[in-house]
Amino acid sequence: MRTPFAWVAALLLLGAAAPSPIDSQVVLARYATALANLAPAKNVVFTYGVSQAGPHNIEQTHRIYRSGERVRDETLSIDGQGLKRKVTRIARYADRYAIERLAPRESEYTFLFLRATRDGARFRYTYEAIPAMKSAFVVRTVTIDGASYLPAKITFRTSNGSIDGAGEVDYARVGAHWVPTLAQVTATMNAKPARERIAFSAYAFPARLPPSTFAPPRPLPSLVHPKP
Repeated sequence: MRTPFAWVAALLLLGAAAPSPIDSQVVLARYATALANLAPAKNVVFTYGVSQAGPHNIEQTHRIYRSGERVRDETLSIDGQGLKRKVTRIARYADRYAIERLAPRESEYTFLFLRATRDGARFRYTYEAIPAMKSAFVVRTVTIDGASYLPAKITFRTSNGSIDGAGEVDYARVGAHWVPTLAQVTATMNAKPARERIAFSAYAFPARLPPSTFAPPRPLPSLVHPKP
């Protein structure tokens, strides 16, 4: 049985071992360094499920193969039903959720420290992001992971004519890379409410993708009826 003194000593040791938040400006300096040292994956394969409600209701699952801006998009299911024959689309476009594309930088924003919150054995640091100039898309807050010093969450607002909305994107480490895990948006489109949720999973980072990955799919053979 421990004596009262032993209990007090144990509590003091626990308090001494508990981590403390670091200075918010040090966090920003480490954040800038982490962004500068990002090495995007050359090739990435992942699955995402998208749910959309509003003017258009969508429930789909896709498998993506990406190398730079080259993309193979395979639709695996629609409305919860697997497709007997995958719908494949080959295209070129930038990854709009990539951390190096979405993360706010001090050249474009002023950061105002809001709070530090414990996340297991480390802290997360949340900042308000104040844009240097007006834009249709602006980051509102960034929450920086206290181990990698990369964004764990980015919230944003977008307004473009008939569309006005707000959303957030969550990020986490998968293997050697920092990738999106969840994106959510609530908006109004032509004065009608809409929302979208995209969950990313099953990441892989192959050293190479064969050229056939981005070859257009062969069309189904047409049925030729003999003339009477």
